Amino acid sequence: MEARPEQGRLSMTAPVRLLFGSLTSGFIGFTLGSLQGGQTAELRFRAEHAHKMPDSTTGWYLYHKTKNYHVMHGGIREGLRMGIKTSFWASLALGLESTVDGCRGASDMFSTVVASLTVAGAFSLYHRLTLSMVARTARMGLLFGLAYGSVQDLVGLARDRPIGYVEFIRRRLGSASKAR
Repeated sequence: MEARPEQGRLSMTAPVRLLFGSLTSGFIGFTLGSLQGGQTAELRFRAEHAHKMPDSTTGWYLYHKTKNYHVMHGGIREGLRMGIKTSFWASLALGLESTVDGCRGASDMFSTVVASLTVAGAFSLYHRLTLSMVARTARMGLLFGLAYGSVQDLVGLARDRPIGYVEFIRRRLGSASKAR
């Protein structure tokens, strides 16, 4: 059997996965933030200018033109904010996942769960959430960690990458069948 170069999760090395994950989450955060920021800026503009609505065709043209500039500016501003925030939290989660993998010596779903629960706790502390919101955030972190870790493990199994708990079960079943 030929030796394969060691690949990490999702057949990417840790730095590549960290870069790809942070850029992807930043793009998604920018998109969602732009949509939300644009809608908020549009509503704010309409509320601030409700008392002086235009009465001519040229006035309406200039009103919509100005409104669109405000919407675009608000969307870009909020998109950058949201993109940076989501990129930061995703980078933290992926970095922690890689660190836990290295400390445990195994790359499997449990590292993802530990990392996502840690980030959920840090997020809750940073935003000073109430106890019920902390529980909800932890539950969402657990579900995300289980789902994302399971997908990574399934992809790893399909590519013949050793998964920690799968190898443990195989060793146990192998020694149990030899004892019979």
